[in-house]
Amino acid sequence: MSVAQIENMGTLSSDLFYDILRRLDGATLASASCACAAFSSMSKEERLWEDVCSSMWPSTKRDDVKNLILSIGGFKKFYGDCFPLIVNKEVPEFRWSDYPEYTEELTEAEYYGDFDEFENVSPSDFVSMVDIKYKDKIICSKVIWGIPNANGFDGWFSNCPFRIDLFDFTGQGDDHTGGVTLSVTDGLPVVTSMERERKDGKLWKQLCDGIRLSWIVVNTKVKQAANLSSWSPLTGQRHWPTDKDFMLRFGSILPAKDILSCQMVECILAMKFQLEDMEGAHVNGRNSLLVLKQGLRCDRSKNYSLALESCYLYSKVQSEIKEEKLRYESWLDRLWIFGGITTFFAFLCCYFM
Repeated sequence: MSVAQIENMGTLSSDLFYDILRRLDGATLASASCACAAFSSMSKEERLWEDVCSSMWPSTKRDDVKNLILSIGGFKKFYGDCFPLIVNKEVPEFRWSDYPEYTEELTEAEYYGDFDEFENVSPSDFVSMVDIKYKDKIICSKVIWGIPNANGFDGWFSNCPFRIDLFDFTGQGDDHTGGVTLSVTDGLPVVTSMERERKDGKLWKQLCDGIRLSWIVVNTKVKQAANLSSWSPLTGQRHWPTDKDFMLRFGSILPAKDILSCQMVECILAMKFQLEDMEGAHVNGRNSLLVLKQGLRCDRSKNYSLALESCYLYSKVQSEIKEEKLRYESWLDRLWIFGGITTFFAFLCCYFM
């Protein structure tokens, strides 16, 4: 078989160029656009980026989602916003003075913060696109319009912990109501006994290496989008006491400047979506909307290690806060014990005198 040599790229038809580009993934397509003028011109075609997005995030195949993406700038912009990971290098160093104990005298507005900006943020502004894959096979795809059960600003949502349970919500066209099932046919190893699994951890390793979660949030009002998940699990654990359940945690670190005193929050994705501050407290609905709005403007990077670095820095500061709180509480306990003993002996002295 002989291969004909091509003396000039210009002799190739544009249809052949297009057929080459449509077979590429997003990162390769972006690189190919820098190769020559023809590739650069063709790579601007929205149809190419629509195919890329559909392959990576099956939730974008829905007609209503396609119309949404086109309304916020198109598929190329959507890919550029949602493929890179959120990176936050501005995790503050721990200073105990920055985390005062709130007293009961503080009003609700003083504790949570009184933001006029909240009037411009509505739960209905946000759309979630969730895709879960195992070894590149899609096992769940959902689209959630708005924040479920957010009954206006005067309801419970504003001051209650913010959380979205993926499988508790049933949307139009959902095929995964109640959960997702993986089996040996999907590539999971056979587990003959939990005792053996505890020793070799084969199933656990397969899950950590194979599961991929994408949770894209779009703010329809300001036309911004970001993927709040990490490409791979950040942490994981077996559920005590049976060790038959596994918990994988994905997520990112979002800024909360001028919203919360800790300046940062952790976005936790474990088949449910919730925000926690550095002390492990759930962020309420009102502040969560502000954090999401600010988080969609974060810096992004394709470097997974940079995203991990910001998560590890956050975890380090969070651990320091917990340790300092434990020391403080231990000091208070000793103080109360000493005060009780002193009061007891003082009472005895007064009694016998």
